Amino acid sequence: MPELSHGRRMLVLAICCMSLLIVSLDNTVLNVALPAMQREFHASTSGLQWTIDAYTLVLASLLMLAGSTADRTGRRRVFMAGLVVFTLGSVLCSLAPDLSWLVVFRMVQAVGGSMLNPVAMSIITNTFTDPRERARAIGAWGAVVGISMAAGPLVGGLLVESVGWRSIFWINLPVGLAALLLTWRFVPESRAPKARRPDPVGQFLVIVLFGSLTYAIIEAPHASLASTAPYAVLALAALVVLLSYEPRRREPLIDLRFFRSAPFSGATAIAVSAFASLGGFLFLSTLYLQNVQGLSALDAGLWMLPMAVPTFLCAPLSGRLVGSRGPRLPLLIAGGAMTASGLLFALFEAETSNVTLFLGYVLFGVGFGFVNAPITNTAVSGMPTAQAGVASAVASTSRQLGQALGVAVIGAVLAAGVGSSSYADTFVTAARPGWWILVVCGLVVLVVGLLTSGRWARRTAERTAERLKTAEIRQDADVPA
Repeated sequence: MPELSHGRRMLVLAICCMSLLIVSLDNTVLNVALPAMQREFHASTSGLQWTIDAYTLVLASLLMLAGSTADRTGRRRVFMAGLVVFTLGSVLCSLAPDLSWLVVFRMVQAVGGSMLNPVAMSIITNTFTDPRERARAIGAWGAVVGISMAAGPLVGGLLVESVGWRSIFWINLPVGLAALLLTWRFVPESRAPKARRPDPVGQFLVIVLFGSLTYAIIEAPHASLASTAPYAVLALAALVVLLSYEPRRREPLIDLRFFRSAPFSGATAIAVSAFASLGGFLFLSTLYLQNVQGLSALDAGLWMLPMAVPTFLCAPLSGRLVGSRGPRLPLLIAGGAMTASGLLFALFEAETSNVTLFLGYVLFGVGFGFVNAPITNTAVSGMPTAQAGVASAVASTSRQLGQALGVAVIGAVLAAGVGSSSYADTFVTAARPGWWILVVCGLVVLVVGLLTSGRWARRTAERTAERLKTAEIRQDADVPA
């Protein structure tokens, strides 16, 4: 990629952030619309879970493929293709005649979304080569999540109340088209110096692993053990085969050598835990505010502001801290705040008081605002530039997998607790195990962040990067001219 002026780099960052905005906005808007969808389609809790997880699962399954494809064929080209498919999928979602078709069209959306976030992060990584400037850019990138969390519930609530839930997908059209035109005009094309070959077997195993695991979790409260156990066994078998197959490939879909770096492994675990918390938190909050408290979609969106505003304010601060002091302090703040938020709900039933509910939302917003920048920066820092697409795709995959698992696990726990009763009668008691799961996720962020951000962890990252570079040189020497 050619050297760009400061103004041009800022423009590229803004364009990439637009793609994150429509993907993140889509998730937050959808959560507010879930009760309206449930009423129109007479959907069960598991049906609501699938409207979210069908998207996140396809996204998680294809992110690494999209990252490596972009490194090989051109990042701008793949990014533009993703914008087209995502925008088309949004139109189809708005026309869905029933829940089954909505789930299918959400999967189309996800195919496009898989080409956006990891490729955009790879573009940012290659555009901002100075570590401090890159950390600030990633902080701005993370702030977009806060914007989507603040705007999504409000915009979604307003649209659901005034026009209907289908209109929540229309907002992706103008942003997607604007991002497409700006990308075509201003974002330069870039590729990795050495193209990576496709890995169809690895890709198939990833899809089987993620899909079968999530299916087993979501359907467990509603189906017999005999019908869900085969899917759990299939997920385990896919994992075993994947771990044995990938190291044997010259250019694997998932380069397991990345995980020799303690910061990279830690960032992956933290991403899964933090975004599992986010998925579960939004799912529980939406159902509580609308189905238990009886609030309108707009009022429920307003209640999300105490979580969204701190996320928006803390994300750029986290980016600056990562650039000046490293990832440890932001991770400790994030883990501590998310754990405290979960404890308020698990121990003190924060839902039953407006004061504690407000405080619980604020704490979660602070924690989530601080967690995103260190995850992203740690995942790509120290990796060879040629591996930027794959490394950032692994981090993005961890986020989406975490969110899918959070919705699946916590939704399954809630469904088992509610049973055939109404939400209003049993929600607080049925949701308590789910809040304890969020406490555990917060503790993982705290403990893993502490263990993988010190000197020992940095040394493992340096050794891993050196080994990857040496291996690349040897591979290049073995390839005939």
